[in-house]
Amino acid sequence: MHAEWRKSTFSSPDGDDCVEVSYSTEVHLRDSKNPDGGILRLPASSWAPHLLARTE
Repeated sequence: MHAEWRKSTFSSPDGDDCVEVSYSTEVHLRDSKNPDGGILRLPASSWAPHLLARTE
């Protein structure tokens, strides 16, 4: 089971243009406008560089 979906902090104020992320042992990404659509799954190790880039 994975964590709850969270909207990107880069989302528009209206919340209509964003990506949602959920993670545990792997990272899941989806389009918030189409939550039942496809999900991109990545190993957690592939997601870590994106988190570091956000804080720099």
